[in-house]
Amino acid sequence: MALSYAIRGLVQQGQILGPGLLQSAAASLGISAQQRRTASSHAENTNTFLREALNELEYPEKLQKLLLTPKREMGVELVVQMDSGEIEVYNAFRVQHNNSRGPFKGGLRYHHQVDLDDVRSLASLMTWKTAVMDIPFGGAKGGVTVDPKKLSERELEKLTRKLVQAIKEIIGPSEDIPAPDMNTGAREMAWFFDEYSKYKGFSPGVVTGKPVHLHGSLGREAATGRGTVFAIREMLKATHAGKIQDHTFVIQGFGNVGAWAADILQEHGGKVQAVSDASSAVYNEAGLDIKALRAHAAGGKPLGEFTGGQTVPKEELLYLPCDVLIPAAIGEVIDETNAAKLQCKFVAEAANGPTTPEGDAILRDKGVVVLPDIYTNGGGVTVSFFEWVQNLQNFKWEEEDVNRKLDRKMTDAFHKMWTIHKEKNVPLRVAAFVKALQEVTRAEIHRGFD
Repeated sequence: MALSYAIRGLVQQGQILGPGLLQSAAASLGISAQQRRTASSHAENTNTFLREALNELEYPEKLQKLLLTPKREMGVELVVQMDSGEIEVYNAFRVQHNNSRGPFKGGLRYHHQVDLDDVRSLASLMTWKTAVMDIPFGGAKGGVTVDPKKLSERELEKLTRKLVQAIKEIIGPSEDIPAPDMNTGAREMAWFFDEYSKYKGFSPGVVTGKPVHLHGSLGREAATGRGTVFAIREMLKATHAGKIQDHTFVIQGFGNVGAWAADILQEHGGKVQAVSDASSAVYNEAGLDIKALRAHAAGGKPLGEFTGGQTVPKEELLYLPCDVLIPAAIGEVIDETNAAKLQCKFVAEAANGPTTPEGDAILRDKGVVVLPDIYTNGGGVTVSFFEWVQNLQNFKWEEEDVNRKLDRKMTDAFHKMWTIHKEKNVPLRVAAFVKALQEVTRAEIHRGFD
């Protein structure tokens, strides 16, 4: 994209303005700082963190605008005939943020609160996440505004295939590679791969996170949770806090990421004292039996009914005393209203965007070390990359090889982030964004703006 077009697009969209322009526009409308923050968006929160790193790097305004602008935003309507014969229309989005370092890459989520702003923010995060992890991908994200729990399996398959039909011209193994995200998994990726192949020929590399028996990768299902554990291990080492087995953990969210992280933490001797899902939470000071809890949850039972612990209000889970708090569910759960109440020493952001800028500032003042999301949950996209490579090679790796390579990637990425943190005396989040911005900027400049 030409630089002039990038700047023009920013002004027209009115969404990625410099701090001064944003404040001036708000002031002209009589909007206070608190009101601006109350009405903040996911994308604005992401850009707030980014600008802190951009200011640290002293990038000129025109380069900042180029780096913050999405390359493409696509919205489509998916018309689906339901099992009842009724017709329903669902909004779907795909945002392709940056591909200077490689094909666009990012998950596809099904959630009733998905909107363009949400997807735009997550696409941006993917750009920086792949750069931090040194994966040769860019950043993208997709979503459908739907409550998947209200659809039958057949209706979900129809919806997925309709989505492929709508966006097939802007995706592909060398263009944009979706992956599972919230409420999507190997099943949806199999449908996606099959539908795309009908139009473009055999293309297993068009998506990652597929079933292992259908060109998926061993180790992919546990990758984000396993990567989170590797990240925590390195953080504890660097801060001279000891080993995983010496610490207690509380996990918000017991889906794929939270459940695997809890399981692997326990394998390493960690004491997982509490976990929660969307409806309830369970606590055991002596440590939960995670394998038994996973079996309980797999049966469709609420966590609060687990007999191996006591029920606690899910709203209070964040405030339980622990060494490491792991938000592994949705975004913006730690903000200015509750950050001061946290009783942890470390926060490992396994979810995307779980901490707002205001919440982050409070945690810094409290001395809580925050391991940022663009690094902590990078295990998923790393093993997605491994799956993509295996698809291109038509050769499947052993799970031991996958996990070993993931460990190396997580370790190397942490050390680079930690070096910047120490040299520049900035928080780990700023260090991660600085590293990511350096990598993307280098690619942009070497490829040229026009």
